[in-house]
Amino acid sequence: MYHDQIIIDGLQYCHWNRDYFKSLRDSGITAVHATLAYHENARETLSQFASWDQHFDNNSDLIMPILEVEDIYQAKASGRVGIFLGAQNCSPIDDEIGLIGVMRRQGLLIMQLTYNNQSLLASGCYEKTDSGVTRFGRQAIAEMNRVGMIIDMSHSAEESTLQAIELSSRPICISHANPDFAHSALRNKSTRVLKALAERGGLVGFSLYPFHLPGGSRCSLSTFCQMVADTAELIGVEHLSIGSDLCLNQPKQVLEWMRNGRWSKKMDYGEGSSSNTGWPDALPWFNASQGMENIYNGLVEQGFSLGDTQKILGKNWLNLLREGLVPEGS
Repeated sequence: MYHDQIIIDGLQYCHWNRDYFKSLRDSGITAVHATLAYHENARETLSQFASWDQHFDNNSDLIMPILEVEDIYQAKASGRVGIFLGAQNCSPIDDEIGLIGVMRRQGLLIMQLTYNNQSLLASGCYEKTDSGVTRFGRQAIAEMNRVGMIIDMSHSAEESTLQAIELSSRPICISHANPDFAHSALRNKSTRVLKALAERGGLVGFSLYPFHLPGGSRCSLSTFCQMVADTAELIGVEHLSIGSDLCLNQPKQVLEWMRNGRWSKKMDYGEGSSSNTGWPDALPWFNASQGMENIYNGLVEQGFSLGDTQKILGKNWLNLLREGLVPEGS
């Protein structure tokens, strides 16, 4: 039953190579939202696109690019994994609103307004003062709506997230975060945010990153599925998905790039600490080969119907992409 479904992981940044693409295909995942950029500027982001072009050329039997929803169905039919690209920051557009359309035409389907820190568009979740969406941010949101680029507020602060939900003419996503009623973390989202997101048709993707989970690396599959059930009770199953935030086989310097970019001269440890500087221990039940299938079975055991489980594992992402990717006027 699982392998017959459209299965979408709403956020990964693993070490992309042929062996990993094989494991993705064998896992039954249909499509993955892959992070293209963290702190890269416009020129560096173009090089990231070039790297993915090379991946697609060298592994065309395993993966294919996703530029519209129909490509996901094609990926499923052809037995390949679809890859759709997003940025975890607004750095790819520099300070130029016109680059939103340029990046969208290049294949950037999703963009976060912030990555933990204050950006030109909004406040990040690590800032002590949340000043909300900026003047530039308001225009950027309208332009993202116009060109069909989905807004992601996973790493953004509370007021900024609420304002983005209200300002956007289309549903937005929080691609990888958990409710803070399950685990208190700067990156997790309040009940107020989750309700506002759902009221405007948005989508939250549950994160498997241990720092975001109750019990951390000891979080059990049943505890995770209970968190999903509690959130479904709060906002409805139509607004739930998975955004694993899986970062398999990445070296420590990649983690340091995520946390520090070029903005800090001293080491910032993010959700870690000076005594816990590395990647958290992986969840034993969530891995490249069977992680999503384990969640599928866990949700059914939790009491979700097959139909609702299929929504959480893929159909809700399909609906968000279908509504959000078509440029206005098309």
